[in-house]
Amino acid sequence: MSLNTALPARSIVQFLGINTLRLFVIIVLLFLGIILWDIFSKGFAVINSTFLLDYPRRGMMEGGIFPAIAGTTFVTLVTTLFAIPFGICAAIYLSEYAIDNTLNRFIRAAIRNLAGVPSIIYGLFGVAVFVQGAALGASILSSGLTLGLLTLPYIITTTEEALKNVPQSYREGAMALGATRWEAIRTNVLPGAVSGIVTGAILGLSRAAGETAPILFTGVAFYLRYLPSSVHDEFMALPYHLYILSTQHHAIAEVRPLAYGTAVVLLGLVFLLNILAFIIRYRYRKFHNHQV
Repeated sequence: MSLNTALPARSIVQFLGINTLRLFVIIVLLFLGIILWDIFSKGFAVINSTFLLDYPRRGMMEGGIFPAIAGTTFVTLVTTLFAIPFGICAAIYLSEYAIDNTLNRFIRAAIRNLAGVPSIIYGLFGVAVFVQGAALGASILSSGLTLGLLTLPYIITTTEEALKNVPQSYREGAMALGATRWEAIRTNVLPGAVSGIVTGAILGLSRAAGETAPILFTGVAFYLRYLPSSVHDEFMALPYHLYILSTQHHAIAEVRPLAYGTAVVLLGLVFLLNILAFIIRYRYRKFHNHQV
């Protein structure tokens, strides 16, 4: 086959491949748009100050979801304090200090495999380790630590990739001027990778905020008319609240508008975290490029 006939054939295959991918993307976005339109069109009708700031009444058939919003916020803060420092430190070690041997390759493979473990497994592990083993009981702390374990592999992986994307010359230049390895990492590598680190951390936390299975056995409550006073108390959470209203409530038809409203609030929280990650990434990258 001559070169002149091979090039058109390759162009046709490339054209078909790209347009097939575009078609699949359009189909996925179409179904996603239909689902979001159904949720938001039915949920916005119940969104008001009472719904957002009031306590549930009459078995969650009236009132608002403020305890669920507060509980989701509290448990996400615990997850943040646990997962982000440990995840970043582990990623720095694997990327900058660990040598390339069988043990470290096994550790990396294990971390990536843990990122794909079903969330219900983390929930059962949290019961065994935190609720019973550490005698923390069903509480915000147990749920936050469990969600932290769920989020940890994702944060380690994204942070390590962000560190690897920093050019090696940043490290060599700093060490050539007499800096130690840690000084080179702290002053040159981390500033160049911080946008990717922050983005990965926030996206991991947004996933944790929407999980139901890990908190199902570790501290979330069906119905509370008060806010938790400490991290050792049980709590309400938006994902579990939505699950109860949608599948387990004794009057599902009556609370269905409240379920749609809860879904809108939960989606809004996740969207807000994703937008925050995008803004931080964009602004820090712009600032870093200006400094360079």
